[in-house]
Amino acid sequence: MAVYTALLHYPVYNKSRKIVATSLTTLDIHDIARASRTFDVKRYYVVQPIENHLWLARKLLSFWQSGFGREYNPKRWEALKIVEAVPYFEDALKDIEERDGVRPKVVVTSARRYENSVSYEYLKKKIEVGEDVIICFGTGWGLTEEFISSADYILEPIEGPTDYNHLSVRSAAAIILDRLLGR
Repeated sequence: MAVYTALLHYPVYNKSRKIVATSLTTLDIHDIARASRTFDVKRYYVVQPIENHLWLARKLLSFWQSGFGREYNPKRWEALKIVEAVPYFEDALKDIEERDGVRPKVVVTSARRYENSVSYEYLKKKIEVGEDVIICFGTGWGLTEEFISSADYILEPIEGPTDYNHLSVRSAAAIILDRLLGR
């Protein structure tokens, strides 16, 4: 069983529901890497098609994975060593197939509820019996409907006691990983 995570900056919506590529946020790289490493995620992919943002992600990762940062802060290296920056989601799937010989089931997350959403309990059981999955988190105003409909599983949203539902992707990733992989 292997669990992977992916933070997609494309294809996502902006607030006008136009399909865009969003800007890179370096805090997302760090914080989701730390959550992914805490919950034994095999690899975390930052999907960023904007060339200079992809360059920035790779530069940041180089600093922490093999540069001065690795020696300066080994705890940060421990989290960031599992991160790969790729331009498109298909590149992440190809990397997993080449490295690990598996094609994981695609799990998408959303703040919206879908009729065919699966529960955390259902997905947790699938993972426990050995199903390989890649959990996809969207930036901006969420993953596109086309991307969501192409997934193997749509995970139910995180819901609080109010109608307000706009968590940061870093917070959502930590909550979801805890629910699926926590003790």
